[in-house]
Amino acid sequence: MTGPRRRRPTLDDVADDVGVSRATVSNAYNRPDQLSAQLREEVLRAAKRLGYPGPNPVARSLATSRAGAIAFMLDTNLSAAFSDPALSITLDALATEITPSGHALLLLPGGHDGGPHADRVLAAQADLAVAYSLADHAPALRAVRDRGLPLVVIDQPVVPGAARVSTDDRGGAVAAAKHLLDLGHRRFGILSAQCLSEPREGPLSVAEAGQSRFADNRARLEGYLDTLAAAGVALDGVAIWETSGLFREPAMKAAHELLRRDPRPTALLCMSDELALAALTVAKQLGLAVPEQLSVVGFDDTPPAGWAEPALTTIRQDLVRKGKIAGELAMRLLAGKRPPKPTTLDVELVVRASTGPPSRE
Repeated sequence: MTGPRRRRPTLDDVADDVGVSRATVSNAYNRPDQLSAQLREEVLRAAKRLGYPGPNPVARSLATSRAGAIAFMLDTNLSAAFSDPALSITLDALATEITPSGHALLLLPGGHDGGPHADRVLAAQADLAVAYSLADHAPALRAVRDRGLPLVVIDQPVVPGAARVSTDDRGGAVAAAKHLLDLGHRRFGILSAQCLSEPREGPLSVAEAGQSRFADNRARLEGYLDTLAAAGVALDGVAIWETSGLFREPAMKAAHELLRRDPRPTALLCMSDELALAALTVAKQLGLAVPEQLSVVGFDDTPPAGWAEPALTTIRQDLVRKGKIAGELAMRLLAGKRPPKPTTLDVELVVRASTGPPSRE
């Protein structure tokens, strides 16, 4: 036979042991700034001695009507998302900003709809949602609106009433294309991130590229193509190839297709550093010297761009600042404040060894 089950220690037991009120014990866990360091340490020692594990998170959520979590909505699955260093840097900066508030991050991976399934958003125990680069009209956004959750958007899309921080995608693309034009290039290929609804890889027409559900892709393509056209480059000769994600393997297949064209492009404009690094690998496999026979420009300036061989010319965006601002916006909305005007961060062309004048062959 087993004996009677031992009663689980409660907050009241700790309060009685220390000789303080229930509120004092609660503050030791939830509002430590309200106690002296000595008193808080005394409360926590008593709790440990009695075996009190701390406030029940479910009960606390019911009492405060707060979940204590922020839903971070991705446009793709987790393995694809975390293959992108730009996301990791941005997410880390956001998490650092919200950590002092005690909020946890609830990651909601996406799928074919350009964001998480609406049912996941409706069921998520969260006080606020962050949309990271979701597609236009993603069902997850409608679910956020139906729940009345405050919303912070990183990059895209534009959602009325939401707080937003983004990058000057068009300006960065213009700078990348102009750099290559100034070097003398006239034969171009564009390595594009996913544009159309379903994950796919293959050639894109200019018209199809302009219908992308992702605002940053549209802005970058417009920046590339408008700049090339203004310089007299015939757009029907610019090969655009869409990849199914930011994995280097599908990007390498795309780069192979672009570099097998006749005439072969002398310069590739790539929508991310990961795509550009894949192109550098393929160029090496094909025996093409970079930058003597092929110039490559990326976008983001993640750490691998500087480590590449040759080091990658790219468009730098301040990913840490973007994540920090997103975290600040989240805290502002959770405090009941109105969202400020959208913030657009400047970009910078970083010239390294992967670009040079086209060869005369």
